Amino acid sequence: MSNVIQLTPNEWVCESVLIAVTGLKPGTILRARKECWMVGREYIHVSPDGNPKPSSECMYNRKAVDAWVASMKSKQPR
Repeated sequence: MSNVIQLTPNEWVCESVLIAVTGLKPGTILRARKECWMVGREYIHVSPDGNPKPSSECMYNRKAVDAWVASMKSKQPR
């Protein structure tokens, strides 16, 4: 018998959770981070020492990412 654990993600999540809750692929996330998303809005750099660097791990604002995905609705190719 296996136990099922259901978790509700925080507002800020790691990449693996963002992938799980949005269905975005890692390459899509990387490209959006480089070309579309803004630091402090869709993502932030985090570091255990409190001094994140550009190469530090990223955390993602899932609500802002959801809004970005929703904005694609009006930009669909015909």
